[in-house]
Amino acid sequence: MKTFSAKPQEVQHDWLLVDASNQILGRLASQIAIRLRGKHKAIYTPHVDTGDFVVVVNAEKLRVTGNKAQAKMYYRHSTYPGGIYETNFTKLQQRHPHRVLQKAVRGMLPKGPLGYAMLRKLKVYAGGTHPHSAQQPKPVDLLKA
Repeated sequence: MKTFSAKPQEVQHDWLLVDASNQILGRLASQIAIRLRGKHKAIYTPHVDTGDFVVVVNAEKLRVTGNKAQAKMYYRHSTYPGGIYETNFTKLQQRHPHRVLQKAVRGMLPKGPLGYAMLRKLKVYAGGTHPHSAQQPKPVDLLKA
């Protein structure tokens, strides 16, 4: 029996709608990363993007456990000497609610062109509305499975 290998033109990409209100950041991010990679499908192939599009709403209502709201730090650099900036979870979520989840999922995806293509299929919105109603995303609760 030959090993099955999915071809990019044969893959069916579904649209999923996830409500992030009152969800824990890391648990939700890991389930989203699995869906973006396509590991939940029987046709999963490591070198082909077999994942689904994921639309996340209510990203501003994500939460973390313990004292991570103050202790979890996010860093960025201006590329100039001494140009490092740091902010904690609470401040980043107030300023850019979508970036918290995007950064968490990005760290769980492969690095390189294939991983960047997977990350482009993630759409995160702070509020409860999104502009992807034409794609008819199916509401799914990733943490109930």
